[in-house]
Amino acid sequence: MFIPKENRIAVFSYLFKEGVCVVKKDTKSDTHPQIEGPTNLEVLMLMKSLQSKGFVRITFSWQYNYCYLTDEGIDYLRTYLGLPPEIVPATHKKQASRPEMRDREEDKYAGGRPAFRGGGDREYRGREGGFGRGGGV
Repeated sequence: MFIPKENRIAVFSYLFKEGVCVVKKDTKSDTHPQIEGPTNLEVLMLMKSLQSKGFVRITFSWQYNYCYLTDEGIDYLRTYLGLPPEIVPATHKKQASRPEMRDREEDKYAGGRPAFRGGGDREYRGREGGFGRGGGV
């Protein structure tokens, strides 16, 4: 299938930036929801082509193709798009560590967590049974 170069570059740059791409199995759609320019069919065919070369791993579920960029695919797209090695996909970036919470649940109870914290349906049901236990009025 012939795909214009600007559409190919748009798909490849989106895939490299995000690291993943979701493509609905819909060949009649005029546009792809996340990528501006190419049709959904063009994105689907490019992902199939990259999968056959081993650059993308595709998981199909519920009429959607979930495309994950492999390490070989990162190297290929980096050379195709002419990007420096410092730029990596969003899925390969290290996330900042979360700050430690000051008020933790374990600190609230000095002797540990109580086995039963009360509440629930035990408060309104007395010892005599309940409405549904045969002890009703």
